[in-house]
Parts: sequence; structure tokens; C-alpha cells
Amino acid sequence: MAQYQGSCHCGRVAYEVEADLGQTLTCNCSYCQRRGSILAFSPASSFALTKGEDALTEYRFHTQKIQHLFCETCGIESFAKANGPDGTPMVAVNVRCLVGVEPTELSPTAYDGRSR
Repeated sequence: MAQYQGSCHCGRVAYEVEADLGQTLTCNCSYCQRRGSILAFSPASSFALTKGEDALTEYRFHTQKIQHLFCETCGIESFAKANGPDGTPMVAVNVRCLVGVEPTELSPTAYDGRSR
């Protein structure tokens, strides 16, 4: 686990998160496939929104359990919130939005969200 800073494209939404980038994934569900993000998951207690709460817009689909949160100005979803399988509040961070991270150096696991 390491500490990272992330943001949307315009910088109106920013956060800090402790995450393990050795455990990233990509998903092929109808939403994630179009968005093209690489995800890392962290407990909500390891995530702090540092600015932009008032700039977040929410989108939910399918089971309505995941809060897909994106900047109302630039439209980038840099993170989402949901409960993990055990009920723990979690944050899914779009690794492509983290400062100093080169996505091509990661080896994400493919997750078959399309079948769920």
C-alpha cells in the first residue's frame, strides 16, 4: 500500500488515497468497458476527498449499488463508492487519475463484469 493523490481532469475534484496498485483490475461491464478505467480498491477509511464535494455528480445503473461519482465540470469519474462483499465501505479509484502513476506499467486483472 502506498499513498497517492488523484483528481479529475480540470482539478476541481481532488483526493488522497492509500492503495495497492499491484491489485488493479479492468472490467468489461457495459459501463467500465466504455470508460476504459483501471481500478484499484481501498477501504473508504483510506480515502480522503480534499476538494470538490460540491462538484460531484452521481450516476447509478444496474443494481444501483455503486455510486459512480464524476466531476460536473470536466465529466471525469476519478473514483466510485460502494460496499464490498463483506459490507465494508470501499472506494474504487480510477488509477489513470493518480498523479505519477504510469498505467502501462501495471498488470491489471481482467474482471468479467458483463456476466454479472
